[in-house]
Amino acid sequence: MARLPLENIRVLDLTRVLAGPFGSQVLADMGADVIKIERPGAGDDARIFGEPYLRDAEGNRTRENAFYMSVNRNKRSVALNIASPRGQALIRELVKSCDVVMENYKVGDLKRYGLDYDSLKAINPRIIYCSVTGYGQTGPLASKPGYDAVFQGECGLMSVTGIPEGKPGAGPMKVGPSIIDLFTGLNVANAVLAALYHRDAGGGEGQYIDVALLDCGISALSHYAQIYLTSGEVPVRRGTQGNGGMPTSKFPCSDGAIMITSGNDKQYVALCDAVGHPELATHPRFHTNVLRVQHRDEITEVFDAIFATNTVAYWLEKLGAAGIPSGPINDLEQVFDYPQAVHRGMRVRVPHPLKPDLDVIRSPLNFSETPITDYRAPPMLGEHTREVLAAELGLSEAEIAALADEGVV
Repeated sequence: MARLPLENIRVLDLTRVLAGPFGSQVLADMGADVIKIERPGAGDDARIFGEPYLRDAEGNRTRENAFYMSVNRNKRSVALNIASPRGQALIRELVKSCDVVMENYKVGDLKRYGLDYDSLKAINPRIIYCSVTGYGQTGPLASKPGYDAVFQGECGLMSVTGIPEGKPGAGPMKVGPSIIDLFTGLNVANAVLAALYHRDAGGGEGQYIDVALLDCGISALSHYAQIYLTSGEVPVRRGTQGNGGMPTSKFPCSDGAIMITSGNDKQYVALCDAVGHPELATHPRFHTNVLRVQHRDEITEVFDAIFATNTVAYWLEKLGAAGIPSGPINDLEQVFDYPQAVHRGMRVRVPHPLKPDLDVIRSPLNFSETPITDYRAPPMLGEHTREVLAAELGLSEAEIAALADEGVV
């Protein structure tokens, strides 16, 4: 089996729910040994986020739900009570052999347990310690709690998402997935990789990383935010319309809808030919992209009427032959049956104690020399407790049994 990019890196993961676990999963996919610490008996908060759950052999609901499984593949789960002095001592022992510690507790929360950066740096000066919080370690809101939906509103994302003003159903709209959590997880993984490079290739030391969901949300607004900073104009909601090349929108067909992006003047001319209306290429209000952007609503209405005359399959064939960026609007059943997604292997089957053929999502990363080819199912609560304590800390079965009796594990 080929080596993985991070197979010599060990991560102690104290994060819960989504943003932090998604970041550590990115590292786990690339081969890092991610030891996930969960509360005995309860586990990660994500385990109680509702259906669907995997069922046991008798059909009973377990604690293995889809939300938890989405961000915890390729990890080892250790059930350990970090609120107990003995549990804290075990964490400090594990830190000695770790490269990275990740946590998403409230600001300052872990200091009372002696598990903050300064305390663990004294044990392992090479440690990279990443804190993930809603608002960061400093500032007037640093102690405020928050979840993804709140940050979607605060960072401005909802203000530019949804049906435009003046149309039925107008108003700010939350993006379906917990997208700020996912942006944050990607930033976490990038930051950890940069810190590892600085330490190992750049001759540096370990360091502390402060990642905030609000910061990541604002950063992810990218060109929207820069439009405001450059012009002083506040961007508005445009529904499915694009921001640059036009026409870009969802267009209704006779049996569904498609999404099209006409990114430049050349593509626009090809689009007009493909739909059988070459005269639109020289229309006085549409013949340049600057004009099409100025008349975005008018051109969208024109193409709405055109696409409504035939089916999704008909138009996608026409547009594909003309090289127009276009595609169907798939639900998730259609996504995992989509020929390109099937070819790319986006559904991976792995064995799980409750289901021998559990489907999970594969990593989107493809390496030529260090390919990610093997996946392990998201762990059950405490599945690897004895394995980690015995192999990494040298504890005997009797010692582990005593810890279990005390409620430490």
